[in-house]
Amino acid sequence: MAIQKALLVPKKFADFVVGDTEKYKPGPGEILIKVQSAALNPADWKIRKFGVIVEEYPAVLGIDIAGDVEELGEGVTDFKKGDRVFCASQWDKNKSAFQQYTLALASTTARIPTHLSYDDAATIPVGLSTAWVGLYNKNPYGAGFSAPISPAEEGKYAGEPIVILGGASSVGQAVIQLAKLSGFSPIITSASLKHTEYLQSLGATHILDRNLSVDGLKLHIDKAMNGKAVKIVYDAVAVEDTQRAGLSLLASGGQMIITTNPVVKGEEGKSIHRVLASLRIPPNIETLEALYQHKVTGFLERGVFKVNNCPLKVEGI
Repeated sequence: MAIQKALLVPKKFADFVVGDTEKYKPGPGEILIKVQSAALNPADWKIRKFGVIVEEYPAVLGIDIAGDVEELGEGVTDFKKGDRVFCASQWDKNKSAFQQYTLALASTTARIPTHLSYDDAATIPVGLSTAWVGLYNKNPYGAGFSAPISPAEEGKYAGEPIVILGGASSVGQAVIQLAKLSGFSPIITSASLKHTEYLQSLGATHILDRNLSVDGLKLHIDKAMNGKAVKIVYDAVAVEDTQRAGLSLLASGGQMIITTNPVVKGEEGKSIHRVLASLRIPPNIETLEALYQHKVTGFLERGVFKVNNCPLKVEGI
């Protein structure tokens, strides 16, 4: 059995250690990726600290992956060895980022455009997937908007407003860009005001101080809305305070998308949808395969979707 190095969590709540694990063989529909870069996602430290999601140990974590195709499984024809690719993990040890080689499904893997580095690409998968599912998956798994998968669908929601809480977060940045691509306007977001110029460059039309009270948010949003009602709030932070704020901003018939478990109850005429961006839960399969197989590389090449800044780089194991 071939061996590789990995960053392991040997048991629940344990510290990371470098150790050996199996070098995997791709099965039907899979590719083996030589990992070149892995983003650090909040889920990675939460799994280790709180002992959630992962059940089998020793575990390998890391859910944002960029690297090179090393080997193709049976039936894979869209890639070749040496292709630069990126993808999200599936929470399985053999499909996670913190190791030299990992497996991925070809159907939810995309090529890295030539102008982007591995580090750039590793910032994309989970943030974009979460934003995409939240906006475009069918109710109750998302907001149910039509995805911008064709020229006719781009700009479809011109003139419809959206409020995004936490616009400077990875998910928030992705939601802003997708909202612009879908035509939403105004695109109103809360964030630290030091990010104003950057978030405007992504497509936000109004950046409100994240420290404003709910009444303060309402006042500024009312001015920006020109009499229109808030029908969609995407809470990319989703702590109790932001969930309560988002719910209070919604008009009757509106919906709020959140990225963690709900800690507030929906009110009559207002719905709350919790986003899970996992690749293989049945409601997500078609939605995310459409994104990775057909759209995301093109979005990046066209410049309508930009990657996160990645100022910190940690060399490999």
